[in-house]
Amino acid sequence: MSATPRVKLGLDRLVEQDFAPVRGRRVGLLCHAASVASDLRHITRCFADAGVPVARCFGPEHGIWADAQDMISVHDATAREPVTGAPVRSLYGADEASLSPRAEDLADLDVLVVDLQDVGSRYYTYIYTAALALRVCAQVGVEVLLLDRPNPIGGEAVEGPMIRPGFESFVGMWSLPTRHGLTIGEVVSLLQAREGWGGQLTVLEMAGWRRALWHDETGLPWVQPSPNMPTLDTAAVYPGGCLLEGTTLSEGRGTTRPFELIGAAGIEPFELADRLAVRGLPGVCWRPVFFRPTFHKFANQTIGGVALHVTDRRAFQPLRAGMHLLDAVKRQHPEVLGWRTEVYEFVSDRLAIDLLFGGTHAREVIDGGADIDALWQSWAPEAADFRAARADFLRYP
Repeated sequence: MSATPRVKLGLDRLVEQDFAPVRGRRVGLLCHAASVASDLRHITRCFADAGVPVARCFGPEHGIWADAQDMISVHDATAREPVTGAPVRSLYGADEASLSPRAEDLADLDVLVVDLQDVGSRYYTYIYTAALALRVCAQVGVEVLLLDRPNPIGGEAVEGPMIRPGFESFVGMWSLPTRHGLTIGEVVSLLQAREGWGGQLTVLEMAGWRRALWHDETGLPWVQPSPNMPTLDTAAVYPGGCLLEGTTLSEGRGTTRPFELIGAAGIEPFELADRLAVRGLPGVCWRPVFFRPTFHKFANQTIGGVALHVTDRRAFQPLRAGMHLLDAVKRQHPEVLGWRTEVYEFVSDRLAIDLLFGGTHAREVIDGGADIDALWQSWAPEAADFRAARADFLRYP
């Protein structure tokens, strides 16, 4: 973190404005552990220090302090948020209805301030929590002030297919490519216009952010937005690594390098690393490893697999790499790679891998031993169309 960050966050600019857009109004906060200013003060402390009262707090998946693991229901806190004293309403409970705020939770508010750090991938659920909140706020006449934050893996690259009808879920509620290249403010603005929600949305933009910047080029501190997103390295591989959630392979949860360590019982790591190396994928090297997750899949078992090392992040194509990883395991150990059949993000009638890919096409190619890169190339027109469609919603050069 540099002494003077190159980029000012939306929250930094709200502080500079002495909270003028919200003073004297009844305020709700939708935030999480990474909702910090560039000086690392949490948004709740910023509001308290400025003497701006908060009527209610809302927390997304993982909870308002990011202390809950993936797909763990977060119940409404019995205690109040400790800094503001506001009651907390969870937006990730036991069913799909819990993902949206209730109208009665917004009835005593004038404005909902949204400050969530996204990581630039369609699967990451905070963009949908923000969008769902906006949709309900539009219905009940509450303004939304969204404090924008960087896309940590840059705002230029777009990868992957759009979602096929019938495969929407909380890892893809509205059709976006796998890697969308937008900030959360840009995503929510695009969805508001495309879905016709109406309502009053104000995006307090960053100052100094450029689309080519990665998070470590902004001068801003990295604060993990969820328990298994500890570093920028994690975010870089996540558009491909998250696919492992839809399989019986370990995606490295229960280790210090989630989504960078991939493995399972029965995998011979040196052979797998060699199989991947000869594919010549850009910007990545594959290191054979043995690792022992402390929880999640294969808890307390030593398993074989590979570690991803990104050697050129601008050349690296994480989704393509994730697809090749699945294909290589399928060809080497067809008995090891299975598709997750348990309920996934409140969905029980479609496979998790299909929800992540946005359709059945990729799974069918992998199962059939067909050409992974032919499928990858077939998605290029979809990514190009999205790049054109998003142009009107880009807020940064």
